[in-house]
Amino acid sequence: LTKTYGAVTALAGLSVLLPEGAVGLLGPNGAGKTTMIRSLLGLVRIDSGRGRVLGMDLAAQPLEIRQAVGFVPEDECLFPGVTGVQFVAYAGELVGMPSRDALRRAHEVLDYVDLREARYRRVESYSTGMKQRLKIASGIVHDPKLLILDEPTNGMDPAGRREILYLCRDLSRAKGMNLLVSSHLLPDVEAVCESIVVLGRGRVLAQGRIEDLKKPHDNEYELRVRGDLSRF
Repeated sequence: LTKTYGAVTALAGLSVLLPEGAVGLLGPNGAGKTTMIRSLLGLVRIDSGRGRVLGMDLAAQPLEIRQAVGFVPEDECLFPGVTGVQFVAYAGELVGMPSRDALRRAHEVLDYVDLREARYRRVESYSTGMKQRLKIASGIVHDPKLLILDEPTNGMDPAGRREILYLCRDLSRAKGMNLLVSSHLLPDVEAVCESIVVLGRGRVLAQGRIEDLKKPHDNEYELRVRGDLSRF
């Protein structure tokens, strides 16, 4: 995939195959992580290249991809004046769920992310951690085959960060959901993922299973990954 914004090249012939399971997408700001995610979801038009998500063509089936994939964006995506359960149910309707099914499923996922009575409060009253859990609920309301999370712990305190990482681990390991977790924090990715892809200037610098990349010495793995990132 290649994608430019004026003189800036966000993706420079990016070529990657993501395995099933939980995959971490690592890289500093400007590495191309968010552009890659938006390209996979059909939210930006790529300049050249081709690809498939869950067997569906990026160019020909963007709507079908978005119906099958859950997305938790880094940016604030909540709009004021609605309750938590209304927001999550609306997210379900956006991907084609009947309103009654979307509302029932919204209550289920809000229980799962531990937003119990808070579901009836307006979203603008939520804390940062509650907003992030609400976004995760909206991303899984339709039980997607793949959940993409863009910087899910950004701006959170240590306790809230642990809660989000626990949710991500549970979705992957207990619920069997495929995850793509974008982050610039290596410890967060290691806490959730089995595999990583490291990006820099829109290209893949390294990829593979974490346990394989760690051999033969843990410190060499961390130095190698951090060294790849520091070059960019």
